Amino acid sequence: MTSETPAAMSETMPIEDYLAQGGKLTSPENAPARYRGELMRLMATFVDSELAGAAGFAEIINAGPGIKERIAASRIVLEKLDHAERVLEIMGEFGADTSRYATHHPWTERVPRNSDLGAARHGTDMRLAVLHYPLDGWTDAVVMNVLMGRAVVIQLDEFTRLSYQPLAEVFRAILPRERRHMELGEEGLRKILVDRAAQAEVTTSIDYWRPRVAASFGAAASTHFETQKRFGLRHTANAELASAWSKQIGDMLVELRLSPEGAT
Repeated sequence: MTSETPAAMSETMPIEDYLAQGGKLTSPENAPARYRGELMRLMATFVDSELAGAAGFAEIINAGPGIKERIAASRIVLEKLDHAERVLEIMGEFGADTSRYATHHPWTERVPRNSDLGAARHGTDMRLAVLHYPLDGWTDAVVMNVLMGRAVVIQLDEFTRLSYQPLAEVFRAILPRERRHMELGEEGLRKILVDRAAQAEVTTSIDYWRPRVAASFGAAASTHFETQKRFGLRHTANAELASAWSKQIGDMLVELRLSPEGAT
């Protein structure tokens, strides 16, 4: 436990009360078994999602219409792999076999495009369900990056306050880079929309990805969230995060004249 909570209090207070009141942990040795399980689940979801996201984008790099777009896509792939490695290092401190974790898995595997997974886990890894769907060309990849980029920034901002201090510090370092990925996507989308003939394709792609990204925030009523909240691993309910994302996306679509309000 850290010095953020008085030592006398941390020595006498039950661990869940300590964490619920804002206490921090700084090493695996201090983490009780159930806390370790929840933390490992959170980290595995992040690492698997970054690896699957990078694998999907790697396949679309050469579809970019110019050198700048391909550099941007390459940067996103490179940095997502780096983010996965940083969090995987912490998983290693908790006993994960980091030498085998990422290398023997088909991260490029996808389900048919017309599948409907909802928020359910699929397959043998912990990636978010939205990352099981295939990209369908450059415009579709840009749209997915824009919608998912906003969701990732909201979710990472939540994780920067979690109670395992070393992981929170890693997420604070990752957040500005993921925010830049989101900005690169939005720059790419604006460039595509210079040709208003592309609007129909963009709108079709938004309609495809919007409900799938929304599902990545999880169920509104989640007992799992309540467990994470007790351990200080989460603070904001799924529905509140999803609502913030939905508001941001709605405002952006109006600004891009991709909604009835923006088109007038």
